[in-house]
Amino acid sequence: MRITKLEPIILHAPVTRGGIKDSTHSITHWGAPGVAIHTDTGHVGYGFSGTHAHLPTDKLIVECITDSFGPLLIGEDALATRALWHKMYKSSEIYWVGRSGITHLALGAIDIALWDLKCKALDMPLWHLLGASGKEKLEAYNTDGGWLNWSKQDLVSDCKRMVEEQGYRAVKIKVGGDSGTEDLRRIEAVRHALGDEVRIMTDANGRWSLPDAIRLGNQLAQFDISWIEEPMGFDDVKGHQRLANAMSTPIALGEQLYLTQQFRDFVQAGAVDYVQPDIVRLAGITEWWTVAELAHANNLPVVPHVGDMGQVHQHLCMAHPACNLLEYIPWLSNWMKHPAQVKDGYYVASQAAGAGMEPTAEALATINKI
Repeated sequence: MRITKLEPIILHAPVTRGGIKDSTHSITHWGAPGVAIHTDTGHVGYGFSGTHAHLPTDKLIVECITDSFGPLLIGEDALATRALWHKMYKSSEIYWVGRSGITHLALGAIDIALWDLKCKALDMPLWHLLGASGKEKLEAYNTDGGWLNWSKQDLVSDCKRMVEEQGYRAVKIKVGGDSGTEDLRRIEAVRHALGDEVRIMTDANGRWSLPDAIRLGNQLAQFDISWIEEPMGFDDVKGHQRLANAMSTPIALGEQLYLTQQFRDFVQAGAVDYVQPDIVRLAGITEWWTVAELAHANNLPVVPHVGDMGQVHQHLCMAHPACNLLEYIPWLSNWMKHPAQVKDGYYVASQAAGAGMEPTAEALATINKI
């Protein structure tokens, strides 16, 4: 099965209620720049990255896919996924200009598409190809009701709806607003509304300084918070180590890390409790699996960052024994042929061949309109 063509794709899907906000970003659309890889057998594999739908940047990603990596792939065996990943990763010209950033985002999209191709050629879902772990379903936690631009009343209402009507037993709330005191009030209101049995996660998106993270992180403990995600600057291993030693609230991080070696440094420093690899910033499924194995070897749970790449992450989590929980965000659910399905608070294993990232015909029809 030889690769004949790489076709660039950019999708922009609207987010909830026309716009969301965390401590550092406000967006109206989720971007999915990616690629369709065509083969001489007629099989087509799809892979995407994830952005804040900034068209100039999205174009840079797909240009890197087709113009930089594309020539390395034409004529190659599409089933040689790991060999092709190493060929692209070690390409001297591309390696010279970036071992993370846009080049990693582009490589990740290609890698997903190659795994998608292999699954389709073998007529099996990705979780099955990766070996599975005996899981038939996977617990989901919902992020899409905890945004900072929601009023406290709307925040509480949305969280109650997720639990009482949709069956979720875990939700995530954004913190890192202008007032740490108000952050705590919002968390207190949600805990009071949901009771003691529902898990609450929090996410500061890197907003806090070390003193603020210590102060607020310790105060979060009174509300039985499962974790504080990205409390500080994303690459500060030493600072997170000091924070972990100064508070009881567990730390989750990883969505902004691009390399296996970065995860290794956080794990070895005891600076992370929940490991959150994302195939978008890691260079696809191939490197994601390496990070999951690293976490598993150190007895740490893997809870991937989704935003919104749950279509693929559901397969990885079904297959890897370190994963028992996965974030849910619905932005791409109407854009994919086989979207991730959550029923009564659990992901249900997809039976469709592939990695779950093939767009619908309607989604593909929007490409030239962006």
